[in-house]
Amino acid sequence: MRWAIRSLKLVCVVLLALIVGGGAWLFFRPPELLRVGSGYAAKIVCSNVFIAGRDADEVLAIDVQAPGNPLLRLMRVSVDRETAHVHAALLGFLAGNDAVYREGHGCAVTNTPDRLLKAIADRRPQPAAGPSALWPDGEEAESDQAVATVLSDTALTGEGMRAVVIVKNGRIVGEAYGSGFSKDVPLLGWSMTKTVNAAILGRLLAENKVSLGDRDLLPEWHGDARRDITLANLLAMESGLAFNEDYGTVADVTRMLYLEDDSAGFAASSPLEAEPGTRFSYSSGTAVLLARIWMNRFGDQGAAEAYPAHALFQPLGMQSAVLEADAVGTFAGSSYLYATARDWARFALLLAQDGIWQGSRLLPEGFVAMMQVPNAHSGGRYSRMQTWLPAPGNRLMPTGTFLMQGHDGQTIAINPALNLVVVRMGLTPSWNHYDPSPLIAAVAKAAKR
Repeated sequence: MRWAIRSLKLVCVVLLALIVGGGAWLFFRPPELLRVGSGYAAKIVCSNVFIAGRDADEVLAIDVQAPGNPLLRLMRVSVDRETAHVHAALLGFLAGNDAVYREGHGCAVTNTPDRLLKAIADRRPQPAAGPSALWPDGEEAESDQAVATVLSDTALTGEGMRAVVIVKNGRIVGEAYGSGFSKDVPLLGWSMTKTVNAAILGRLLAENKVSLGDRDLLPEWHGDARRDITLANLLAMESGLAFNEDYGTVADVTRMLYLEDDSAGFAASSPLEAEPGTRFSYSSGTAVLLARIWMNRFGDQGAAEAYPAHALFQPLGMQSAVLEADAVGTFAGSSYLYATARDWARFALLLAQDGIWQGSRLLPEGFVAMMQVPNAHSGGRYSRMQTWLPAPGNRLMPTGTFLMQGHDGQTIAINPALNLVVVRMGLTPSWNHYDPSPLIAAVAKAAKR
């Protein structure tokens, strides 16, 4: 009996030691996957609180849980509004990660939050009072009853819809918003940001500051075969660089976005695994590299940071647009532009008008056309200029449509021939199997009346 008691005590001691040791390991050396999760939670909460003005608890409960990973349910966040700092951790104390808001730069995940912290007030963007004029010059919108009928069909707008804006012949003819959202709430475009990033580069092309044939694009590539990668290769996602875009693991994309302060430095370290121009590989790292490349052309960080607003957002009247930057100041051209649905529609209208805005050409002639031409190796799905094309055989999409697409159901369909833009934004993870094609087709039919 005494032997059994001593054995039981020994087992308890061993179990306690394992629990304490495991807890210490999780605290001091947490698995990177947990830190990816806490970085994601911190970033999403930070941006939605300080850019979109949303409630932190709501964002944690809804937006952060969208990927469906059960560990995300155990994330806890603390928001310091005075310093605009969000800390997230598993159960509130394990595998912590931080995001910091900076005025004009949005939120950045960082391993060194103290370096970025500064006291600011809570700044929910307030829409500027525009002239009493029709959109896009002002904020007045017309309504087409046939389009409104289409937008009232929730099967077409999809589960988790947050905003739909329809533009026909340069005017808003219909819009709808999900519960808790409105025309004044900035929304995350995820990978639709890639197309905006390309357009910013297009402004530099128009100014003859870059060329599609440019090579030897980054200092890290001077001494090896990567120096042969052209700007056109990167824009077409045919660089040949290795980059893992799997969001379910600690892949290159999640490491870049949630564990690295210098996202472009990380992406630039990617090895070459195919000859440039011979293989399609969708890569958020490529878009970040494009941002770093065009920023480098200024030779001055401050001038580079001011360029998107000066060259694109201000001319289009996109007053809500915030293109976020990482901790070292590189714009997250892959993923992180927040803007109201109406401002996303302004950008799309620029593309529908072949890069011309109010009579002035902002994008070089032929630039938007490249958004409608398949690259060489994506089977007709991806263009030469950071946009998607309807799948071959898709009979619902009107001929001539090209697409901006992003994570969780963000879609903008642009059809220059019809002078039509369909903006659909929401929180609709891929497992919902939502297809925007029926919505786009129904709107195109209704808008003809």
